[in-house]
Amino acid sequence: MATACPIDRAAVTDPSPMSSWREQRNERSRLRLTKALPPVFPAVVLRHALARPLVPPQPRLAVESYWRTHPIRADRLARALAVRSGTPKDWAWTVRTPSRADPAPFRSPPAPYRDLAHARGPGHCCVCGQPVYRLGWHRDLWGDGRPNARAKWHACCVAAWKTWVAPAAQIALLRKVQRRRCALTGARLLRDAEVDHRVPLFAVWRDHRGRPWPELLAFWGFSNLQAINRAAHRTKCAAEAGERASSRTTAGGSPPT
Repeated sequence: MATACPIDRAAVTDPSPMSSWREQRNERSRLRLTKALPPVFPAVVLRHALARPLVPPQPRLAVESYWRTHPIRADRLARALAVRSGTPKDWAWTVRTPSRADPAPFRSPPAPYRDLAHARGPGHCCVCGQPVYRLGWHRDLWGDGRPNARAKWHACCVAAWKTWVAPAAQIALLRKVQRRRCALTGARLLRDAEVDHRVPLFAVWRDHRGRPWPELLAFWGFSNLQAINRAAHRTKCAAEAGERASSRTTAGGSPPT
């Protein structure tokens, strides 16, 4: 007859060392955050910060954590701010000549306000061109009437830019949005699923580079991203390579420079 294993009630009731450390750390962080909060602070960011497994101890870290956790909102807001700034005068999207180290320079999103010729100076975001206020916020909630002269990025634009230049990091979010289904085949997404641009970026350069700059940014945003299985991705890339080869042959072999 099997004997029952005795239960260590102290091990059940006592929290683990990691839980105790996290509670103590979060208590200190909440005190630091509350003490450092300005009189006006975005309520949605504060709720997000206090609900994190590890509470950020500073208001600026709380803002960064909020936008990092909500990249879709950051992408939409950054592009909306770009629409507010508009395309700079006498600006046109150009790329440098492809090299062996960077054979596809058109994959980088156009950013006219990062160029010295069109930069708006201190206190303005180098991505969207709009003023940057306290804590990297995009609105003057504090009524200062002037931007932060030491800031060059909105917190939301930082999160959006990371998505635009490294979309593969958003595979988990795209899996969730697509309900674990391949965007091309409709089959279940496998572990080898990859992030793909619905409209390939070479086609954006070839067919759409004359469009206004804020519209171009949509091709790097979530509206143009999809998660597809690796086999479907290879098939799509092969078809795109054939299309590019035929277009180069028709155009006399000129590469997109």
